[in-house]
Amino acid sequence: MSTLKGCVSVLLLVLNTLFWGVPLVALTILKLVTPTRRWRLRVLGGLHWIALAWVKTNNVWIRCWIHPKIHADLPASLSPRRWWLVIANHQSWTDIIALLYVLTGRVSMPKFFLKRELILVPIVGLAWWALEFPFMRRYPREKLARNPKLAERDRQATRRMCDHAREMPMTIYNFVEGTRCTPEKQRRQESPYQHLLRPKAGGVAQVIGLLGPRLDGIIDVTLHYRRGTPNFWDFLCGREADVAIVARCLDRPEWMLDGDYDDAQYKERFYTWLNLLWQEKDAALSSYSWD
Repeated sequence: MSTLKGCVSVLLLVLNTLFWGVPLVALTILKLVTPTRRWRLRVLGGLHWIALAWVKTNNVWIRCWIHPKIHADLPASLSPRRWWLVIANHQSWTDIIALLYVLTGRVSMPKFFLKRELILVPIVGLAWWALEFPFMRRYPREKLARNPKLAERDRQATRRMCDHAREMPMTIYNFVEGTRCTPEKQRRQESPYQHLLRPKAGGVAQVIGLLGPRLDGIIDVTLHYRRGTPNFWDFLCGREADVAIVARCLDRPEWMLDGDYDDAQYKERFYTWLNLLWQEKDAALSSYSWD
């Protein structure tokens, strides 16, 4: 029966995507031919409405059909009319669904950093592109060492998103480990953490630097799965065990607005701040009680 539930869940997801995909494609074409940024912003507002409607419809069938065991501990100060940066650990595709499930309506329009390859996903890839999500390229360290200019492409994508972010409230999500955490990846990078990969500070620092005072707050989210190895298919089948989402609003240190990530001292200070945060997150994951 759980496999049947999973198949129905996939069908509901596909039907919801196709339903909202029709007006999304129409507005995307309109956006391409709209001559001015002012009018493109109006079209983008419509695209945001469609994207949120897609998420909210997903949340309805997920709540009524899957009955997920998601426990959320959220700050009372969240608002959909403010600018936020969410930083979180990453273990599964379930992370994204769970975050949207508990935060939609409490924070502004979500924007995720995405791998470049995801632009090829039918309908959804087009939606992410039309919604001006930043697509990141992944280069091996050896290739970046030979050609450091390659990293500038990701910086430009982040810069475009942050420039547009000033025009309407949004929430930028960043899984700062850069990839899903697995024991194999932990061994490969010799991670000092029990539950996490090493965090990457560049994207966070650039978002904070580009948005500056416009950014209302940083939301630190810790995702914890009762079953240590989450699986998205199990979630769709209703077999996933409890998921805990603990969020807190962080005070943004003033020094973050006064430096440049290209400066070695500023970069070191930023890494220190993020690594201390990751140590706290790792300890929280170790000590979390399901009682």
